[in-house]
Formats: sequence, C-alpha cells, structure tokens
Amino acid sequence: MLRSTTGMGPSMEMAAEGLSASSNGASGIVPSQSARIEVIGVGGGGSNAVNRMIASDLQGVGYRVLNTDAQALLQSASKQRVQLGQKLTRGLGAGGNPAIGQKAAEESRSDLAQTLQGTDLVFIAAGMGGGTGTGAAPVVAEVAKECGALTVGIVTKPFAFEGRRRMRQAEEGIARLSEHVDTLIVIPNDRLREAIAGAPLQDAFRAADDVLRMGVKGISDIITKPGLVNVDFADVRSVMTDAGTALLGLGVGSGRSRATEAAQAAISSPLLEAARIDGAKGCVINISGGKDMTLEDMTTASEVIYDVVDPEANIIVGAVVDERLEGEIHVTVIATGFEGGGSYRPERSIASYASTNASSDTDQSGAAIPSFLLNRQRES
Repeated sequence: MLRSTTGMGPSMEMAAEGLSASSNGASGIVPSQSARIEVIGVGGGGSNAVNRMIASDLQGVGYRVLNTDAQALLQSASKQRVQLGQKLTRGLGAGGNPAIGQKAAEESRSDLAQTLQGTDLVFIAAGMGGGTGTGAAPVVAEVAKECGALTVGIVTKPFAFEGRRRMRQAEEGIARLSEHVDTLIVIPNDRLREAIAGAPLQDAFRAADDVLRMGVKGISDIITKPGLVNVDFADVRSVMTDAGTALLGLGVGSGRSRATEAAQAAISSPLLEAARIDGAKGCVINISGGKDMTLEDMTTASEVIYDVVDPEANIIVGAVVDERLEGEIHVTVIATGFEGGGSYRPERSIASYASTNASSDTDQSGAAIPSFLLNRQRES
C-alpha cells in the first residue's frame, strides 16, 4: 500500500510506506482503522443538506439529523435521528427562536455526547437564521470538541429576501458557532445569486444544499477514497485544527486546459470574495478526475493555487480517480489561516449580481460540481 502526501509545493512532505500483508504479522504492526466521519444536520436547513448528501450517494461518512420538529425528523432520509428538547418543545419546533433551539440542545446534551463518542471528524451542517439550526449548532459543536473530534461547521447565511431579523439571528449564531468549531465555512446564499438569478425558488435553496454537500465531499473524499495521492486524517487535522474561518472554492474544467480552468474557477468561485484566498496559510485541495487524469493535470492545478496562497502555507493535496469524471478535472479548495485569526466577521454589504440561467442538478453519482457553478464557468 502506498500512502503519501504530495511533494509539490511549500511546507509539504513526501512520505511513502511499502507494507506488504506478510510483513504486518512479522513486524507486529497493527492495521490502521478508518477515520470515523459523521455529518450532522441541525435544524431544517441542515436536514435538507443531509438529504441531498444521501441522495447523491456520498460515501465513507455517517449521517445524523437533529431537530426540535418531530414531523421534520420523520421526513428525513437519515436513519439516525435525534429529537432535541423533547420536554421543552414537545416535538413542535423552536418557532424560529434561537434561544429555544439552544435550550433544547442543552436538554439533550448528554445524549449528544454519547452519540459522538469515538468520532474523529464531525461536520455540522445548518442553515443559519432560524431557531433550531442557529441555536443548537453551537452546542453540538461544543459537545463534539469535548469528545475530541475535529469539528468543522459548514453553514449557510439566509438570502436577503428572508428578512433582516433572520439575517441578524444568523450573524449572531455564526459568531457563537465560530467559538466552538475548529474550522468554519460560511456560505452566504446571496453570493449564489450571481449564478442562480432567474432560477425557480426551489432551485435556489437546492443550490445552497449542493454547496454544503460539495464542502463535505471535498474534505471527506480525500480521507476515505483511495487515490493517486492518499491523504491521512492526520494530514487534514494538521491544517484544520483551530483554523478559524475558512473559504470554500469549487471548480471544474474540461478540454486541453482543464486543470488550469478548474483551479482558476475554484479560486475565483462566486462563493469567495475577490482575492480573499490570497495569503492563506493552510489549504486542503481535492483534485478529482477520470482515469485519463495525468500527473501534469495535478501539478498544473496545484501550482495555480500555490501562486495565490502564502509561500509557507501548509498544503494538503489529495488526488482521487473517479471513472465518472472522464475528460474532466474537478477541484475543491478549503483555504484557512487568514490574517485576523479565527473569529467570524460578518459581511456588511450584499453585492448585486447579473442574471444567468442555471439549474441545480446533481447527478446520481454525486460526482458533479453543482451545475450552477458549471454554467457560470462556461459563460465566463
């Protein structure tokens, strides 16, 4: 078995082990266990995101949904469901009040701790601004960290049309969440408007779910899937522990310049503010392609990203071969370690975006970058 981190780029190591099955017994080496990865959808938005992940057949992770609304739990595709605050809310929800969501999670704190024992990596997915997701997610994160798990929050902020109160609650909830996670990825839904303006409302919310899915997939795949360049859980932990606010970029390319196209799209994703990836001191990069993906593809894509991050950045690159991606290169970038540290700073303005036509498809394999990002790249 060959396992390595890439030897390309700053502050990166090349490590390889050639351990045959016969040598394990002779040397007394204990076979490694797979990292236990859990995706926890908190509240209605988080549960919807988990449903999308399950439908896309995202492999190598466990799913769990938490909610104060008993009816919503019954509709979840996840088999692992936890009703928060049974005594407090009686299964009727939090009524859009984050304080109720927080108290409900506190009521169920011991159950959460028991559930999360032994988990290595916890993703907390939530749509911020409502009652349960906003109030309960910080409590879930706190419990996960107490259990020793690397804890990653990946949440959305409301669309502007959802109202000022919901936006204010989201900002306050995200600030609290940032105090209890190792890494926090915030997806402002209004940034998606550049690619989904004019699309049906249902597609707009589905696009937000897709981005949460791709954020989880980008990190989990390089840990759980064997590839050209395998990445240990310890590698990912080294970049994401106590990393604070992170940025997520997604890109896809095809044709002769597919690697450059995919990497440039990822670092200029509509989910990123202009040039904000510059100077990142930590970076997890997932490069995926079909059997025709070459070493040159991987090198080219990586170098595009190296050029914009800190010269001494700790960079972890995973390369995964997926037969369904023949002729394409997909790049996911999670950038961390920015000046100003880990505290979440809310955006003060929302830009207006031009309209483009887009749908929000996910192929059944779950391999595809969300189509609204593909359309944006093809039009640029």
